[in-house]
Amino acid sequence: MELVRIVISEINDQQVVFLREIDGDRSFPILIGLFEASSIDRRVQARVNGELPPRPLTHDLLKQAIEELGGEAQDVVVNSLMDHTYYAVIRIMKDGELIELDSRPSDAIALSVHYDPFLPIYVDDTVLAEVT
Repeated sequence: MELVRIVISEINDQQVVFLREIDGDRSFPILIGLFEASSIDRRVQARVNGELPPRPLTHDLLKQAIEELGGEAQDVVVNSLMDHTYYAVIRIMKDGELIELDSRPSDAIALSVHYDPFLPIYVDDTVLAEVT
């Protein structure tokens, strides 16, 4: 999947990210919070204009912690949808072991855009079948 759009509304509590299949035509929105949407948008825009924040922000800190502790982020997976709530994991390789950290999709996507290239974003087929 790829992140194709971020909708930020300062008058609405719910922001939206849209994910779309890279080699397909399925897509769907995920409602997220303003902080996470801003973090994603800020990092995507920084790629365009080259302006990074002078100090690490929350998702910069998470990326740095993973790396300093000897891990290598592999990808993020939106793996479940229960009661209208999406669930995700951040998959990290450390010492030959794949570790899955439970995460909100918004934080997982925000972390993914902090890498160059972006970490791959996967969505479980059961989730895609339910939302498309």
